[in-house]
Amino acid sequence: MSTKVTKQLVNPKTIAVIGASNDTTKPGGAVLRNIIEGDFKGEIFVVNPKEDEIQGIKCCKNAADLPQVDLAVLAIAAKFTEDTVRVLTEQKGTKAFIIISAGFGEESKEGKELEQRLVKQIEKFGGCLIGPNCTGIFTPYHHAIFSKPFPKSSPKGVDFITGSGATGCFIMDIGMQQGLHFNHCWAVGNSAQLGIEDILEYHDEAFDKSTSSKVIIMYIENIKNPAKLLKHSQSLINKGCKIAAIKSGGSEAGSRAASSHTGALASSDVAVDALFRKAGIVRCYGREELCTVASIFTYPRFEGENMAIITHAGGPAVMLTDALSKAGLNIPHIEGEKANKLLEKLFGGSSVANPIDFLATGTPEQLSQIIDACNEDFTNIDAMCVIFGTPGLMPIYEAYRVLNQKIKTSKKPIFPILPSTMVAGEEVKEFVEMGNTYFPDETVFGNAVARIVDTPAPAVAEDEVRIDVKKVREIIESCDNGYLDVKVLNKLLDAAGINHAEDCSTDDVEMAVKFANRVGYPQVMKVVGPVHKSDVGGVSLNVKDEAAVRKEFERLIKIPETYAVQCYPMLFGTEIFIGAMREPLFGHQVLCGLGGIFIEVLKDVQAGLAPIGIKEAKSMIKRLKGYKMLQGVRGQEGVNEDIYADQIARVSALVQAAPEIAEMDLNPLLGSPAAVVAVDARIRVEK
Repeated sequence: MSTKVTKQLVNPKTIAVIGASNDTTKPGGAVLRNIIEGDFKGEIFVVNPKEDEIQGIKCCKNAADLPQVDLAVLAIAAKFTEDTVRVLTEQKGTKAFIIISAGFGEESKEGKELEQRLVKQIEKFGGCLIGPNCTGIFTPYHHAIFSKPFPKSSPKGVDFITGSGATGCFIMDIGMQQGLHFNHCWAVGNSAQLGIEDILEYHDEAFDKSTSSKVIIMYIENIKNPAKLLKHSQSLINKGCKIAAIKSGGSEAGSRAASSHTGALASSDVAVDALFRKAGIVRCYGREELCTVASIFTYPRFEGENMAIITHAGGPAVMLTDALSKAGLNIPHIEGEKANKLLEKLFGGSSVANPIDFLATGTPEQLSQIIDACNEDFTNIDAMCVIFGTPGLMPIYEAYRVLNQKIKTSKKPIFPILPSTMVAGEEVKEFVEMGNTYFPDETVFGNAVARIVDTPAPAVAEDEVRIDVKKVREIIESCDNGYLDVKVLNKLLDAAGINHAEDCSTDDVEMAVKFANRVGYPQVMKVVGPVHKSDVGGVSLNVKDEAAVRKEFERLIKIPETYAVQCYPMLFGTEIFIGAMREPLFGHQVLCGLGGIFIEVLKDVQAGLAPIGIKEAKSMIKRLKGYKMLQGVRGQEGVNEDIYADQIARVSALVQAAPEIAEMDLNPLLGSPAAVVAVDARIRVEK
């Protein structure tokens, strides 16, 4: 059945509140009050067997007494919901439900079963459900939500989707104080039917460039359908929308025991990072940061990287300079004849070098002149940050009125940072009432800018590299669960076009000697069997001659769990790494980074979600903290990035063709200007 949002949920002609109350401290009373005060244009009905009239509306004793109803809001005990939903769906044509009541899947197995029966009944009649255990929703047409603060719906506001009603209230509380407006708010509660991904789908399919909000923010506790989230986020962003989200629950307390480097490094939270990056979603880590990013999104986008900081307080300007510089933005030096002319208009001791500091005694007129100069005279400035607070000596209404007027008329974006939210509380309030958003803290603002700058545009679908899918399937279908034997593993790598060293795995010392003599010295010799070879002394490097091969073979074969010894020519290059890990719901993460012992010590890896093409693989490589090592430092040769990216894309193609691969490690690969070759590999199959 469809789980799409119905028009009756968004824009109903009639709403019934089941369990309505005259007591607005109760959810049934508060939601009715909000619907009334939200200026709903349709008819409102109420149901409560104990009342004759509720908040001025004549009361029905039960749902059977209602006329036809588009949207029903249920604020009754969970045990009464099933009969009520049956009456509404079968007799009243109700196609949209918001169940505020608790006592469902969040509480017990029986509650979960009740949820499922409700969904089945609602879907049987082509309806949709928000909740249960939620605070409700508001749209431009109605406010069926019981919580406060209660923002006015505005098409210039953001659309907000939250998995937690209480957290949603706290986020709106911060946002509204800073002047953020809201257009829709969806608190999905238990998401028994409609979840965050479904609401995102609705906004994507209903998107109208001229009327829809261009900013969406989300608070997410559970991602149930990553592919759907990715699809509709990318689509919305490509239509001109901007999206930011918090995904909570990312810590790996008591991390799982993993038998590979990839398993230790990959996690659900790493997968979320990779998903958001692929989608183009700005990931935030707190309510204040989310609201700050959302507020930045409401300002015009500026092209370029050069920011002017206009201030009358030195300290905040220094902290903002630090934060913006870390974000990769420039605070360019301002000098020359036009800078000198501006300086003449300011009090002695001022500076226009950037930050432009016009002192605590600076006037609103001087603020206006500085902004005009940044707009007209300084071509190396793309946008402005204005820090303006007060020590409390005098009111600063006029300065904020100037700032308001300049924000609305400036050719370049102006970001107002107003730190005196208590001392200048009335002035800030007036500034917000004039339709502005502001930023109370310069460092939070700078860090939010960094989050935005660091988030790439949605990944573009690429042609995947070609591999021998038929051969891959033959190998996978013929092998058992567990770690693949070296010979089978190498066949799989060959089918995927993944470069690996020519090797010999044997339990016969004479075979090892014959191989070494044929391919040349020095050799690397490793145990086959133990998972962590180095930990058991199972690796010998630089084995220089036949006698050394015999000696090391006899030592290695005696190590517990060893059933063979692997030999291959000792190669040279920078140690790098590629891995893949199957993550429930998300599919395969593919990771890359510095290899060998560096992966354990530095954990400098980047992750992407398969499928990954060459272009995306290159962007992963460039984001590594150790990227300069891959380019070559202090006379060391670098790594061929084209080949490295190709090998990453081939690992992605391999796990797409063989989703049975649970974990895969190529560590290390040796990278040089001419080649990237895997010298150790492990693949675990889990069918």
